[in-house]
Amino acid sequence: MRPEHYATAEIARSPAETRRNATLLFISTLTIMSGATISASLPGIAARFADVENVALLSRLVLTLPAVFIALFSPAAGFLVDRFGRKPLLVASLGLFAIAGASGLVLDTLPGLLVGRAALGIAVGGIMTATTALVGDFFQGAARDRYMGLQQAFVGVGGTLFLTGGGFLAEVHWRGPFLIYTVAVLLVPAALAFLPEPRRARPAGPATGEGRLGGRAAALLALLFLAAAVNMIAFYMIPTQLPFYLETLGFAAPSLAGTAIGAGQLVGVVSALAFAPFRRLAGIMGVFGLGFVSAGLSFLLLSGAESYAGVLAAMAVSGVCMGTIMPNFAAAAMLLAPPARRGRVSGLLVSSIFAGQFLSPIVSQPLIAASGYDGAYALVGAVVLVFGIVAFALRWLWPGDG
Repeated sequence: MRPEHYATAEIARSPAETRRNATLLFISTLTIMSGATISASLPGIAARFADVENVALLSRLVLTLPAVFIALFSPAAGFLVDRFGRKPLLVASLGLFAIAGASGLVLDTLPGLLVGRAALGIAVGGIMTATTALVGDFFQGAARDRYMGLQQAFVGVGGTLFLTGGGFLAEVHWRGPFLIYTVAVLLVPAALAFLPEPRRARPAGPATGEGRLGGRAAALLALLFLAAAVNMIAFYMIPTQLPFYLETLGFAAPSLAGTAIGAGQLVGVVSALAFAPFRRLAGIMGVFGLGFVSAGLSFLLLSGAESYAGVLAAMAVSGVCMGTIMPNFAAAAMLLAPPARRGRVSGLLVSSIFAGQFLSPIVSQPLIAASGYDGAYALVGAVVLVFGIVAFALRWLWPGDG
């Protein structure tokens, strides 16, 4: 039985709900900017700080360092939003996002940039945890699937605009993409005005029904968190390594990297809009199968690309994964989470996703050193493809799949 203050049956039934949902959707576009917006700036950052030891790794950490702080802070954010409410942490995180994200416009040391990126990670952890919990609060069932597909579509639109725009701004100056983070300032008044604070369920102890997490649910959540981390280790090889791979192929202009990544985001928009009907047709595990198979195929295509058109084709295939697998992680987690623990479950999911982001360059750099960019993409693509085949084979594993 659901609490009366949770979950409406439809995506929007009144002007207030429309404003609420639109605000959540626009906030969702910020999450793609946590790292990847400055992807096209990485070669420029590496050149600016060429005298710094280990600059090849450290310049990539400018992109991925927010992820480790998201991973560290998100579980705490989950506790805070369950204990004190969603809205206060969300509004504070939006403000920090704008300040920390734009710090790259003025900071002129590599350690300074890394500190600003760490603060950005804390902000993103708060935003993603609070918004995921709010979606769990406001929607349920098919309405939740439809909203999460629409949310991922907005993330894709944001990615197309912000990543492509970041590429062009990086051609003006490597600091240019940091300017994009200031758009968060515009969303603070909307969050204050249009997002209601759901009445929190009574804090649940281990014996209360709403707070109980059964053994099978706990095991499935653990599997979900592991899969989310593996997915992001693989997927983040695109923004962290693609600009450098394109240079080796003779396509060094930063705008080309931003355009290629943005192309994947654009396909992801279309895929996300198809998430809800495909989820009903194929089930949780079927969507995971599609996501991992498309990711694996895109990496295999990328490893064999000899032209920029080949790179664009690979990125288009990767968009199928982007548009389906991310809302599927959130939908699966909210399906299993008791109402009183949605914040905690959201926080752990966000933590897993961004732990994978942070680990991505640490895992991929040795592979690239050993076998080159094409070999690394081929190896990771083969591994992810196997994950997708296994997911298709185990469709019976998840409740409701068969």
